[in-house]
Amino acid sequence: MLCRPRLTSPAFRRGLFKAWRNSQTCRPRCQTARSISGLVRSIAQGPTEPPLLQHTIPQHFASVVSQHGDRPAVIARSPTAIPNAFPNLAPDQLPEALETAYTYEELDQVSNRLAHSLRSLGVKKGDRVAVSLGNCAEYAAITYAVFKLGAILVPLNPGFNAKQVSAALKHLNVELLIIGAITDLAYKPCRGRSNLPLLRDIVPDLESGRIEAPHVPSLRTVVVLDNTPSHPAAEFPPLSSCRSLIPFSILMDGSGAPVTPDSPLCPSETINIQFTSGTTSHPKAAMLTHTGILNNGALIANRMGLEPTDSMVVPPPLFHCFGCILGYMATATTGAAILFPSPAFDPLASLRMAADHKATGLYGVATMFVAMLELIGAQSHLSDPLIPLKDIEDFPNHLRKGIAAGSSVPESLMRRLYAKIGLQDLVICYGMTETSPVSLMTAPSDPFEKRTASVGKAMPHTKVKIVDPLDRTRILPIGERGELASAGYLVMKGYWGDPEQTAEVMITEPDNGGSGSSTTWMYTGDEASMDSDGYVEITGRIKDLIIRGGENIHPLEIENCLFQHPLIAEASVVGVADEKLGESVGAFIIVHKDVEPVEGEGGEGDVLSLESTAKGRSEGKKTLTRREIREWVAKHLSQHMVPKHVFWVDEYPKTASGKIQKFKLRDLAKTLIAENKG
Repeated sequence: MLCRPRLTSPAFRRGLFKAWRNSQTCRPRCQTARSISGLVRSIAQGPTEPPLLQHTIPQHFASVVSQHGDRPAVIARSPTAIPNAFPNLAPDQLPEALETAYTYEELDQVSNRLAHSLRSLGVKKGDRVAVSLGNCAEYAAITYAVFKLGAILVPLNPGFNAKQVSAALKHLNVELLIIGAITDLAYKPCRGRSNLPLLRDIVPDLESGRIEAPHVPSLRTVVVLDNTPSHPAAEFPPLSSCRSLIPFSILMDGSGAPVTPDSPLCPSETINIQFTSGTTSHPKAAMLTHTGILNNGALIANRMGLEPTDSMVVPPPLFHCFGCILGYMATATTGAAILFPSPAFDPLASLRMAADHKATGLYGVATMFVAMLELIGAQSHLSDPLIPLKDIEDFPNHLRKGIAAGSSVPESLMRRLYAKIGLQDLVICYGMTETSPVSLMTAPSDPFEKRTASVGKAMPHTKVKIVDPLDRTRILPIGERGELASAGYLVMKGYWGDPEQTAEVMITEPDNGGSGSSTTWMYTGDEASMDSDGYVEITGRIKDLIIRGGENIHPLEIENCLFQHPLIAEASVVGVADEKLGESVGAFIIVHKDVEPVEGEGGEGDVLSLESTAKGRSEGKKTLTRREIREWVAKHLSQHMVPKHVFWVDEYPKTASGKIQKFKLRDLAKTLIAENKG
């Protein structure tokens, strides 16, 4: 789900799409009379109910507060320290995980205080306010404070370096930045990165009492959230010594009175700017409106069956659409509770949060769910489990709802989730940052095979179609693969300061029937097919197509095959340059924790393979060879899809939404091949 990179070179695009079209000529066509539901062409429109909300976000939030003021809105925990991560600290010196909880009425009051304080710092309607924080109660409150003022919330990935932060602030002429003293790191609770070097790069003199940022002339104010108590090893001076910075705690002293913006807010106005996730290394700033994100959150909640009594554990980050819209906006439009288990993803904290609060739902991208399943599997072998076994056994009794998104979710993973955690009503969402973000989604009532093999149907008030990439005016017959496009209230206003890129992906086309009306379509670059009932299957990225000796290979097919191997935790497939064939298949493999990947090819007499196998067996681990991987693919697919190169890795380079940055894997493949690895 979410941000999709664009194909910018017309010549490159034409060549790629010609290759794509060649790949379709040998596929069976499915436009037969079996289209009993009425769909013959691959175009569908979602329901017209429930009706679109015509409010601004603050207006709707006020109605939720009036209905559900005493219900829990936000529950957030600071990171949970693992004792063996700090061998030099006594147990009583370890940072304690603190929990903060707001009811809807308290969230309203706190956001009022923050809004009045922001106004005193000069924030007004239309100003961009950048926030670089992990998932925490402060972030949840500052979100509504910014919205109430009519300012534009700009979430930044806390993992950005100084150059990335400066570029984002400068591009949007940001005047106020809110940032944590320490950036929490995924899988490393309480071992965060100090932001002192980053701040000194942007504002060289932190002691002068004023902000002078040579690289960001617009910047006037920097507010710092002091989260140093959760990070004993990170260094950051007392904020009292950094007179140029404003402590976040001071903002809490503002008035709790209702907030009136400088001028009336309009639903069609930009209220949020999201940077696309950057799978191509060039993020863009998508302008999203009240109407877009408010309705997308509400319609997601409606389709998944979210109720005010629900409590949803949401590890995906608030700086990304998955956390802030599929998570926070969905719960906040419903009166349900959102639970943030830790500022950055921690599988142990996520499971503990779900157990402690008897949560009714859990969100995640595929890699998050894999990490949680791995952790659950390891507990039965421990004398002192990190999570009580009775809590694990109880998960299916209360964890029923959830969302899987961010990237493709293999059917085998869905089945493991059902078996181990519950999540019987788990749904899959598909979309992109530019469409606020969800355009397609499954529903709990969908047939099981549709919930695991598709990304569902068009959302309400949303159109989707699949077209020939070489002739976008030609809508393809049912069952044929083509480029996916979407339209409706959810499409962004455009990319901030980039009309050329906007014009490339947002195309206004006349409607059929001679009515004179037109529709603006957002083109995704994703290859997809639609069945006669309107269910859409994402079959890959058009730009990720591998062309091997004239044969066209879709990486997703190989990835899904590899994911079903019992010893493989994750797999990602890319095209690798090949002198003879043009491209060959390269597979980057992450094995399960109890598996030892075998170096060498695994053939008879291979010394490296013998040594790796002996090492794995001595440690009580299973072993996996490159030869076994190739044999698995040859058995389940066909010979031309067998990976020529197999690379063992511990992790993938990923975007904020959990999507793998394949352009980086292609570069890594070149390096590893040069080193005779793989």
